[in-house]
Amino acid sequence: MIDYYNARDSKDIPGKFDGTWWEGGSMFMILIQYWWLTGDSQFNDAIQAGMYWQKGDDDFFPSNYSQYLGNDDQVFWGLAAITAAEVNFPEQSGQPSWVSLAQGVFNTQVPRWDTSSCHGGMRWQIWPYQSGYTTKNAISNGGLFQLAARLALYTKNATYAEWAERIWDWSATTPLLKQKNWNIADSTTCETQCTDHGDWQWTYNYGTFISGAGYMYNYVWLPSFNDLPKASNDNLANLILDQWNCLQVEGRH
Repeated sequence: MIDYYNARDSKDIPGKFDGTWWEGGSMFMILIQYWWLTGDSQFNDAIQAGMYWQKGDDDFFPSNYSQYLGNDDQVFWGLAAITAAEVNFPEQSGQPSWVSLAQGVFNTQVPRWDTSSCHGGMRWQIWPYQSGYTTKNAISNGGLFQLAARLALYTKNATYAEWAERIWDWSATTPLLKQKNWNIADSTTCETQCTDHGDWQWTYNYGTFISGAGYMYNYVWLPSFNDLPKASNDNLANLILDQWNCLQVEGRH
């Protein structure tokens, strides 16, 4: 993975893969987990350089790419940032904190919650000229659900928990989260008021909702996220490993 990153044509742009942007956030999230679990810091400089370079206005919405990004693209970087905050990944002096960057993603995404169709939900794409703008998909909604749940657990701010509940409850009214059999459709469309369903099955759709639900459970039952590493590093390691297993990306629609 890191060899591929180092060999890319866009290597002069920290955090940017050739032909894609979101995968940098996914890779850094995994490398942060790797550092925490192993203590191997050989990739830390690359992680910091890429994360800070792509931070935009502290919201991972850099102007160089914002004209074609989707909500799911942005949220992967937010998940990387909250991962860094949770495990106390080293920060650079003069740079925003990891949790503030995760909050920046949340704060820019929540205003995009769309009630003009389907009574709510996050669109896949951000701009009306993008193919997929009229699609509401599992990863955009599940990703923001997970980010909100993790921010709730980390900060103990009930606003994040309320948004996590709102996203979950809305998703459960659509094919994106069928509670009867726990099938997660990849997508649904505004044209049908979110009654149709694209049935591609991707593990990361399931992973975002499962992981977010786990964080919400811990939000209710743990007194403070910051107490968790001190009380039981094993518990935190298991939580991260569960997330790692759930979020293995097999592809995107």
